[in-house]
Amino acid sequence: MPATATPAVLTARALLLDMDGTLVNSDAVVERIWRRWAERHGLDGDEVMKVVHGRQGHASMAVLLPGRPVEQNLADNARMLAEETADTDGVVEIPGARAFLAALAGLPHALVTSADVALSTARMNAAGLPLPAVRVTAESVGASKPDPEGFLKGAAELGVDPADCVVFEDSGAGIAAGRSAGMTVVGVGPRAVLHDPDVAVRDLTQVRVEAGADGVLRLHIG
Repeated sequence: MPATATPAVLTARALLLDMDGTLVNSDAVVERIWRRWAERHGLDGDEVMKVVHGRQGHASMAVLLPGRPVEQNLADNARMLAEETADTDGVVEIPGARAFLAALAGLPHALVTSADVALSTARMNAAGLPLPAVRVTAESVGASKPDPEGFLKGAAELGVDPADCVVFEDSGAGIAAGRSAGMTVVGVGPRAVLHDPDVAVRDLTQVRVEAGADGVLRLHIG
């Protein structure tokens, strides 16, 4: 996968960061949990995995089992979240994530994740990463990605215009959400490049943050 066509410099006043696939590699546990769920419901595991990245669990279930009552999806999702929170085997940082977050210390940024508070805390801790002070989690929104609500809330909490935010995402749902919010999107990893982000990187080792005295963040990509 090419990191990006040419080196680029993006500017922003705030960064909004997805977690799974962007800061944390949790693919091993996501595969375990969701493939078990697919088997219980007689669904093809490969097809299920095409849907679940980036969305809240109940939103994925609504796509995969259309017509099933919302209440049943929410109850099933609660059980899944408990399983995911308890299983951190194989959860590690995306290369460069620790240094990237360290470079953002004191700068405007937020975590915007489809995970809830318990799951996001467990996974960030398992990967040895600090939690940003501003966090938009599943409890904070009424609609899952690809709805832009989470990113718009993150921008509002930071007091930054959405057009001045850059989103870091790995999934199709997340990239669509960032684009719908009117933000520039940096795609991270192999999933992202399939969904035409504004810029794509292999991992976070290919991003360098420079803070200007004017409050503008310059992101050197490549």
